[in-house]
Amino acid sequence: MAERVHGIVVVRLSLQGVIGHSLHALMAFAMALMAWTHGDDLPTTVPLLVFLSAAVWFVAGAVRTAEHRRANAYHALMMLAMAWMYAVMTDGLPPAPVEVAGIGGQHGPPMPGMRMSGMHMPIVDTTPDTAGTSPLITGLNWLLTIGSAVAGAWWISELLARRHAKPPASGRAQLAIATQALMAAGMAIMFAAMM
Repeated sequence: MAERVHGIVVVRLSLQGVIGHSLHALMAFAMALMAWTHGDDLPTTVPLLVFLSAAVWFVAGAVRTAEHRRANAYHALMMLAMAWMYAVMTDGLPPAPVEVAGIGGQHGPPMPGMRMSGMHMPIVDTTPDTAGTSPLITGLNWLLTIGSAVAGAWWISELLARRHAKPPASGRAQLAIATQALMAAGMAIMFAAMM
């Protein structure tokens, strides 16, 4: 058992609680690194595997104890979303097929049998940065953006409900809920920035 001291109150955390809180702290740190200017230069394979393992940890917690099943399932989804972020940041995912601009504004590959050897035309890339992203990746990123935003809004409503309850939730409980709202908002922002 680990102990945290809040004023004169000692809070005892189980090993599962310490690991869960540590994984969430790691998740926050990882998102901060992603947002950093040089974050895309950092390796992605190890964090991807760490967050996949974290998802498995929370799934095991959901299976093991019915008391916190929904919370553990939510945390497992958040860790899977982090793993997805790192998967998308790698170059291992297949890009979408890109159309090549032809002569006269036509798109597609050149017509068979046409010789273009006498023409010297510069190639200008006017496609947006997301042109090489597959529709599946873009769609899943949109789904995760919206899902994270909805989760953030739900956590904020939960925080307001707990603050106005009679008696109001403890400061520790309110802080935990506010932290979840911030994490969900951070996820929504990160997924939106990836599109």
